[in-house]
Amino acid sequence: MVLYEKSTPDERRNQPYFLGELLKKARTQAGLTQEELAYKSGTTKNYISRIENNKSDIELGTLRKIIEIGLGKKLEINIG
Repeated sequence: MVLYEKSTPDERRNQPYFLGELLKKARTQAGLTQEELAYKSGTTKNYISRIENNKSDIELGTLRKIIEIGLGKKLEINIG
């Protein structure tokens, strides 16, 4: 994302924070399809796909449902 006209995105620095890649890895490790994860977490396959492909933002509450209900894991956020 470019916030200002003369700024450029720093893809290398932002790479570790791509939530979609983390979500896809956790989903595949859990042996779930996008459709199964969507059903379990109360969303749609299309939305899971958009998140995994970094094409959609996600609210924290929705992320918590996907992680904790859909994947059966605990969501932890560290700032440091």
